[in-house]
Amino acid sequence: MLHLNVRPVRLPEQQRLTSVAIIPARYQSTRLPGKPLLDLEGIPMIARVYDRVAATPGLTQVMVATDDARVHEAMVKHAGETSCRMTSSEHRTGTDRLAEVALSLTCDLVVNVQGDEPLIEPAMIAEALSAFDGDDGDEVEMSTLCRRLTDEQEFQNPNLVKAVFGLDGFALYFSRAPIPYNRSTANSGQPPRAFKHIGLYVYRRETLLRLASLPPTPLESAELLEQLRALEHGIRIKAVETRYDSIGVDTPEDLAHVRHLLARDVARA
Repeated sequence: MLHLNVRPVRLPEQQRLTSVAIIPARYQSTRLPGKPLLDLEGIPMIARVYDRVAATPGLTQVMVATDDARVHEAMVKHAGETSCRMTSSEHRTGTDRLAEVALSLTCDLVVNVQGDEPLIEPAMIAEALSAFDGDDGDEVEMSTLCRRLTDEQEFQNPNLVKAVFGLDGFALYFSRAPIPYNRSTANSGQPPRAFKHIGLYVYRRETLLRLASLPPTPLESAELLEQLRALEHGIRIKAVETRYDSIGVDTPEDLAHVRHLLARDVARA
């Protein structure tokens, strides 16, 4: 865990914020060993993610952060030396891995993109970055995405994280439980006005470094949701609604589904 004393810096309004996207990648995976290097139509999964993220307009730099030489070698071969950064193997979370890299960066915003979403839409990253625009953008320390839920099974699924947020758009809570509970729709077979949380984040650099230095919190430990550490320590998270969905590769079934979608796209092309 990093222990830093970082003071927020307010930029002049006319200065454009610089944004770097970092994709944390661990080689080990219980259900899918070597997940970052799994082949997807001739390209490693992590390289697929990198290419999608790199298609986002306005990013200053995109890089993979890993502690595995095999992932580093694959990325250097795919996109050159600057596409990957080796990090410590002692990190417990992706946030800690990002923070190690962010220490050496000179940027305003850091985008955290999951390394197992090879079909991520670049527009989703642009939406998360948009939270820092406009008159209220200087009040935002951290942003994320959410998508409206309409399926009752998804709403009840503990593997799918739900988000609730206030009228100002800032997150109130994230949970694996079906929240919010709405008595008027409890027996209708339809979920209430509910949202799926999509685990893509944008942090101000100083906020990321501060978050990585903070100890785990009770709600974070109970739900096993790292973003609750931010809320419990008073870091507000702006939630941006998106129409896009994410497809994470966590199981062999997920892998088969993504391979099918990619093969279909290649055939169409």
